Amino acid sequence: MKRVSLPSLAIAAAVLGTSAFAQPAKPDFTAWLAEYRATATARGVSPATLDAVLGGVTANDRVVSLDRNQADESAIASAPARFDSYLARRLDSVRITAGQKAAERMSSRLAGIEAQYGVPGPLLLGIWGMESNYGSFTGNFDVPRSLATLAWDGRRAALFTKELDAALTIVERGLATPGQLKGSWAGAMGQPQFLPSSYLAYARDGDGDGRADIWGSEPDTLASIANYLRENGWQPGVPWGLPVTVPDSFDRESVRNPVRPTTCVRPLERHSLPLSAAEWTARGITAASPLPDAPLTLVEPDGPGQGAYLVTASYRALMNYNCSNFYALSVALLGDALATPR
Repeated sequence: MKRVSLPSLAIAAAVLGTSAFAQPAKPDFTAWLAEYRATATARGVSPATLDAVLGGVTANDRVVSLDRNQADESAIASAPARFDSYLARRLDSVRITAGQKAAERMSSRLAGIEAQYGVPGPLLLGIWGMESNYGSFTGNFDVPRSLATLAWDGRRAALFTKELDAALTIVERGLATPGQLKGSWAGAMGQPQFLPSSYLAYARDGDGDGRADIWGSEPDTLASIANYLRENGWQPGVPWGLPVTVPDSFDRESVRNPVRPTTCVRPLERHSLPLSAAEWTARGITAASPLPDAPLTLVEPDGPGQGAYLVTASYRALMNYNCSNFYALSVALLGDALATPR
């Protein structure tokens, strides 16, 4: 996921602020593409694949504009986004109803995937629902064109060059045709919105036909999401966490984590020290259901006194899919809603 998800990273990288820093001069796109093709040929990509994927490709100005105007909780802004507004736009009755229907239709399949990978079926539906509205919208950008544009533009050249390399590998191996490589402006593909490198690493065959088709197969999509989460820290039997109530007298400074994260920095800086359920209870934290028996960190996405959650290592697997507390919480809460029978 982590989707650059951008939505997803299956995958994905932390969102950086827009161009506050001067960028070095970049070459003409045609010159950049010729150099990229030469490099790809030298490492063994066939001319036929290069022609099929990149023949006649041009830079997409719309992609550059979108990349420079991202805004989420990671961005520095005078008026930061609020989680309550974010959630209201995503956790609506239409998405919940569609997910409940999918849960009923795929109940046996979801049970089998959960048994194999250890990730709850409703949580898989939560990601599927947030990423592509259960497969109904997967994006219509030409992924190789988008990736080539972003690699040439240079703001995150290493990331997008790697993803363009992976897209070529997908076609070279016969895993998908160039025409199938449609997705988001940032290169996330298919129903789970995997970046090409995430597809190569995590996509799985869920329906037994011998290929991992994240574009047209629902079982493959759900098995691939489950495999991604398992490989990125989901703990079988450990739920993501739950909403909690924090007393007015709570001393947040006493649970501040002195260790600065090295990845997904700004979102993870919102997490407290990990403490046990007993330690949180002793500090006056309460919840409508028992706290998980696992190390828990406190997250208050809109700041003190405006909604709080205690979350586990399994929650941080969701952040590996997309580096955002807003995203991880919305997926988790949608999964909770879908776990309740209609």
